[in-house]
Amino acid sequence: QVQLVESGGGLVQAGGSLRLSCAASGRTFSIYAVGWFRQGPGKEREFVGIWGSTNTYYADSVKGRFTIYKDNSKNTLYLQMNSLKPEDTAVYYCAARLEFRASSWSDVSSYDYWGQGTQVTVSS
Repeated sequence: QVQLVESGGGLVQAGGSLRLSCAASGRTFSIYAVGWFRQGPGKEREFVGIWGSTNTYYADSVKGRFTIYKDNSKNTLYLQMNSLKPEDTAVYYCAARLEFRASSWSDVSSYDYWGQGTQVTVSS
């Protein structure tokens, strides 16, 4: 079992920054990759970025503004979000994959564990 807990969400003005955290516990050694997703009001859950075994990847909508990095000593993955826009408003989730899969990083169904989410609201 793996537990994921997100934190760091809040209300920020457009152009501002937030840093989200995803703290992992349990069988963390079994994690192959951890992704960030978001779900805005009335929208499907969408891929934001992934910390994989060898690299990080980002959705085009956040590339250049968001950065994913990891603190191994704390078993925590971070999502640094800069130059936030109102369209970034969503509940943000982290999710863990336990093994390599041929499916795309953006395939929601390919993740084994999910956190509870943290709300990010960007005002204009």
